[in-house]
Amino acid sequence: MEIIMQKVINVLAVLSFLGTASIVGAGAYVYINKDSLIEQAKEAATKAATEAVAGALPGMLDGMMPEVPELPSATGGAVPTPSSTLPKF
Repeated sequence: MEIIMQKVINVLAVLSFLGTASIVGAGAYVYINKDSLIEQAKEAATKAATEAVAGALPGMLDGMMPEVPELPSATGGAVPTPSSTLPKF
């Protein structure tokens, strides 16, 4: 019974070591490659924001533009202006 318990404890110790080593390894990888990871994240965010804005603009502009009224084919004569509208000094 003691031998089986010792083997179980050894397996748990090895698994604990592997878990800790993987956490330390992942942390080291992130620390070493932090500049490139940050740059990739910036590029991805910029691309996503640009696509979102470009996709939203046509729909927004179509809904905001008023309809242009048709121009008349003919207009009336000129309206006369009053002769004494300017102040005299």
